[in-house]
Amino acid sequence: MEHSKQTQYSSNEKKDGGSVLNGHFDGMVKRSAAAQPPGAESGSHRPVMESWREERTRSVEDNEMSLPCLAAAYTTILRGLGEDPQRQGLLKTPWRAATAMQFFTKGYQEKIIDVLNDAIFDEDHDEMVIVKDIDMFSMCEHHLVPIFGRVHIGYLPNKRVLGLSKLARIVEIYSLQERLTKQIAVAITEALQPTGVGVVIEATHMCMVMRGVQKMNSKTVTSTMLGVFREDPKTRDEFLTLIRS
Repeated sequence: MEHSKQTQYSSNEKKDGGSVLNGHFDGMVKRSAAAQPPGAESGSHRPVMESWREERTRSVEDNEMSLPCLAAAYTTILRGLGEDPQRQGLLKTPWRAATAMQFFTKGYQEKIIDVLNDAIFDEDHDEMVIVKDIDMFSMCEHHLVPIFGRVHIGYLPNKRVLGLSKLARIVEIYSLQERLTKQIAVAITEALQPTGVGVVIEATHMCMVMRGVQKMNSKTVTSTMLGVFREDPKTRDEFLTLIRS
């Protein structure tokens, strides 16, 4: 479920990019050694397109095979908490919980290239593109309790644009806020080679609300700025102002 607002704003940044044919990204980036994308680390031995090409870590078949083990684990948890997994109200709970956990983490079953490959288009467009207020639901990797909030994404195209709904799909694939922010920015950078990318996430972590400090109104804000969004204060300030308008 996603409710997002989309806006376009003017800027004048351009660069040369790779190749797209009929909206399909060819999976290869053609650039000189000096023309690295925003966020590329000099001296790194990690291939630029490696994270784009990474295989999904879980398949539908894996779900079917692991479901009994997950359900058994939830049965053990219930017993450890002092409950009786055989009582009527809990008979199907381990299977329900196991299936729910697989759904909550379904991003592990997807690859970015599968999501974006038919929605990258050649466009002579150099205005800032922003999709804001994308609903985000996730899990805390430390306590496995919910995280929910909003994601704001902006980029300056480099003769290549992405279907707006695909930005929301990227959010669904990645799951942990501390990593999600940069993962989104890097995925967009690798796919589009834009002039710059900015991602801001505001989220409530239930591990801070239901336990621990128990601060009901606390929010965690993370951001990643690449390219001109990091290098040019005016571009960054424009993006931050617009996502809060």
